[in-house]
Amino acid sequence: MTDSAAPFDTKAFLKTVPEEPGVYRMIGAEGRVLYVGKAKNLKRRVSSYFLRNQPSPRITLMVAQILRVDVTPTRSEAEALILENNLIKSLAPRYNILFRDDKSYPYIELSGDDFPRLAYHRGAFTKGARYFGPFPNAWAVRESIHLLQKTFQLRTCENSVFQNRSRPCLLHQIKRCTAPCVGLIDNGAYAEDVTLAARFLDGRASEVIDDLTARMHAAAERLAFEEAAACRDQVRVLQTVLQRQYADSRKDEDVDIIAAVEQDGLTCVNIAMVRGGRHLGDRPQFPSAAGSCSAVDGALAFIEQHYRDHGMPARLLLNVPLDPVKALMAEISDTPCSLIAPRHAAEKAWMEMAENNARLAILARARDTGRSEARLEALREALDLPEVPRRIECFDISHTMGEATVASCVVCVDGAMKNSEYRRYNIAGITGGDDFAAMRQVLERRYGKVAAGEGVCPDLILIDGGKGQVSSALAVLTEVGLESIAMVGVAKGEERKPGLETLIFPDGRLPLNLGTDHAALHLIQEVRDEAHRFAITGHRARRAKTRVGSRLEDIPGVGATRRRNLLATFGGLDGVRAATVEDLCRVDGVSRKLAEAIYSSFR
Repeated sequence: MTDSAAPFDTKAFLKTVPEEPGVYRMIGAEGRVLYVGKAKNLKRRVSSYFLRNQPSPRITLMVAQILRVDVTPTRSEAEALILENNLIKSLAPRYNILFRDDKSYPYIELSGDDFPRLAYHRGAFTKGARYFGPFPNAWAVRESIHLLQKTFQLRTCENSVFQNRSRPCLLHQIKRCTAPCVGLIDNGAYAEDVTLAARFLDGRASEVIDDLTARMHAAAERLAFEEAAACRDQVRVLQTVLQRQYADSRKDEDVDIIAAVEQDGLTCVNIAMVRGGRHLGDRPQFPSAAGSCSAVDGALAFIEQHYRDHGMPARLLLNVPLDPVKALMAEISDTPCSLIAPRHAAEKAWMEMAENNARLAILARARDTGRSEARLEALREALDLPEVPRRIECFDISHTMGEATVASCVVCVDGAMKNSEYRRYNIAGITGGDDFAAMRQVLERRYGKVAAGEGVCPDLILIDGGKGQVSSALAVLTEVGLESIAMVGVAKGEERKPGLETLIFPDGRLPLNLGTDHAALHLIQEVRDEAHRFAITGHRARRAKTRVGSRLEDIPGVGATRRRNLLATFGGLDGVRAATVEDLCRVDGVSRKLAEAIYSSFR
């Protein structure tokens, strides 16, 4: 260390810095920490800040303010990383550029079970399982899972469901699973499908198509035409979906495209991922707690934070100067990676798309910094979600004593209600008034299609109800392999007063009560109330339509009480119409003579 009152003697200081992993702190006037960083070689990393030709004006400005540098050697890079994170949180250095949600990238998991499960995954890896990714967003993972379900029909259900089934589930009926749970496919055949899926996820799609084509021809020669047709359908699905969903480089290659754009006082770093030659989409990110920063500074900070936690691709395509990135990569990774600027047409097209999406993200962020964005961010924090829930779907059940039960699904996208995507579901085949069964039926109908790749998957599901409805909803999502979707139940408060709602979580967390002035609660109330309104409107229309032809009111001896008992017992007028005389006699207050009169009135 040096005396803060004297000029900082760089040469003398650098002679004292060890060539060990550790953390360094740049100190300015009044002992204020300007920057905190980690290094696997402190001497080499700290020396790089005092080069004459510093590529970043931001770093040049910071270096001019340095009065001393404190270094803390550690035993390993892992210790340095932990110490760096702790110091950044406690000191909030002015020149550190942070990307808050960098660790939330999703993966596809193939479990290590005898019949491996295909699943969406975030968080720590489990020993024995295989992971493919990272993917830029949840949409890319779910699209890939839907493609794999259509092609290879691997199971997506939890082990607790898989081990206790006695008959095939909905996904088998719609040809999205081969039902290994009940022995409809043997271990060897299932393992072949798993191998093909893994090769596809490794980016070897052309090999998979060639292999399926060879199987098709071999089956045809054996006159096994059903097997040949199945292989043919798999090839068609792969070719069709790949052409529709992805920009194909026609090479099995792994590339990350990083485009840093500075515009209107905001800096956006957009990362796009190409895996196996397939463009999986991109993910724009904005630095936090850094004030304004240049595109170069933002790119360097993002690269350092991202690739310390995620695998390095074979190539990194950049729109910033390569020299500072090369110096940084030498510090943070031992894995060789080719750093390139766009050269041929495909690379230029990738970069142009990434830069354009970064600009669009900046415009959208500037436009949405008001009420909607604030409420969504408040909701993310309140529910402890890894990402802001861009698409929210809310369900409600409406009926009158079990009659004319209707379920509603309303959709909120980016904080605004999306009326064109609202749906109503007429509920039938359940006991009248059984809200749990009604909720289960509507979710099966809604998310059975989503699991099959025929709908848009939400980021958050709101259930208008308490613990029972949430449990029913979780059972359905688990069965179709979508249990990773965040879900919350909204239970009405005391005397149904607004602001006293209780949020129920399916993962066992304690119920949560937000304050009446909480922005997240206001958004939840708005979406819930819209679902309630839409359900009641549908229920009343269905009830009115049913009652137009109702003869109950015209039958002598059937007053309001008996009519209510009949409708509640049989779940509506359709149930009364289908009942026998003996069934009608079992209703409280209905004699055999009256039952015969009711029965005759519908014949």
